[in-house]
Amino acid sequence: MDISLTSQLEKVVKEKVASGLYSSASEVVGEALRLLDDHDRLQQIKLERLSNDIQEGLASGESAHLDMEAIKAEARKRRRLNSFTGGEHGRSG
Repeated sequence: MDISLTSQLEKVVKEKVASGLYSSASEVVGEALRLLDDHDRLQQIKLERLSNDIQEGLASGESAHLDMEAIKAEARKRRRLNSFTGGEHGRSG
């Protein structure tokens, strides 16, 4: 098999061989392809998990309405209470 590399990639291959970590350009390319294959498999697993999570979410039914103003008000109330009672989140410094 004959492959062509950009000058930048050729430089990387030569540097890897010169470092002594690899004994030949073929070894560098082989390792790079193994890493690419691992990366592709991991991406596929992530996509499958994401797809499953989406399907699970869709199958779980209607979502409840969130009143963000009420949630913010409750958080502010808790923060004020913590600052008055010396709670961890209300201390400064």
